[in-house]
Amino acid sequence: MEVFAKSKYLRVAPLKARSVGRSIKGLGVESALATLEFLPHRSAPMIARVLKSAVSNAENNYGLDPLRLYVSRVHVDEGPRLKRMRAKARGRAGFYVRRMSHITVVLDERVA
Repeated sequence: MEVFAKSKYLRVAPLKARSVGRSIKGLGVESALATLEFLPHRSAPMIARVLKSAVSNAENNYGLDPLRLYVSRVHVDEGPRLKRMRAKARGRAGFYVRRMSHITVVLDERVA
């Protein structure tokens, strides 16, 4: 049975968060959390929080054993962009974009 958790509007670029998501795909929950704890990326604690939420959903809502769960999929979708301006030389404006992400973690139960 698939169980998921979502977190939206996180201030991290989707391109950078996807590499972290790929690194935990297919791992058990405990090893995925251990991997995320030692990754130096800014998105690692955010994905760990979503993963813990998915484990809690599986335990409380569906009565699944957290030791038998593994990370089936991690989706990192692009959220809205914050368009900002920075002052440049000669009165001009330099535009830059701050990206947001929507992170979805899907867990599944291992068949013994």
